[in-house]
Amino acid sequence: MKFFNSFFFFVLISISSFGQNSFEPEIRAFEKQDSIQMPAKGQILLYGSSSFRLWDNWKEDLAGFQVINRGFGGSQLADALYFFDRIVLKYAPKIILFYEGDNDLAAGKTPEEIFSSFKVFAQKVKEKLPQTKLYFVAIKPSPLRINLLDKQKQTNQLIKAYCKLHQSSLGFIDIATPMLKKGNLPRMEHFKSDSLHLNQKGYDIWKKVIRKYLKK
Repeated sequence: MKFFNSFFFFVLISISSFGQNSFEPEIRAFEKQDSIQMPAKGQILLYGSSSFRLWDNWKEDLAGFQVINRGFGGSQLADALYFFDRIVLKYAPKIILFYEGDNDLAAGKTPEEIFSSFKVFAQKVKEKLPQTKLYFVAIKPSPLRINLLDKQKQTNQLIKAYCKLHQSSLGFIDIATPMLKKGNLPRMEHFKSDSLHLNQKGYDIWKKVIRKYLKK
């Protein structure tokens, strides 16, 4: 199993390296920011795609907690793995709040493929940051990607069940269920005009649910 995880990680990194240049400006901006003032270790790290990057009021919404936001837009799980050593490892966070999978599904990956990638990511955290707790923030249901709703639910369920089996080091934060109305459809009022990214009403849901988990 360890050999399989190592091989799968190698494949993911090889695939991701083809698209790394598109994220390099954001990653270098984080590194420049750290060179000016390096955040203290042991904080909470927001790591993942644009749902974190575009969270404008995260400092106010998560006030009372020490938080670093390192979301980079358009990223997939393979990208999160590729930049792990440069962006995650150096912070030695107490908790990682991880949001990925949304863009993976949009790119045509299956729930099973995303689940496998998440397990590789979780194993990397366990090996390199054994004291860190990893929380997967559920893939959000958005109007633009309504055709992927069933796959989003399936992916969330696979990862939720896995986190439950390994709850000493993993957790699952369900922000998806509160964002659905009757009939299990996304609430339009939670999103910007692009029907994909959250407005403050959407982030208010995230704020409430995430704070509840952090307080535990």
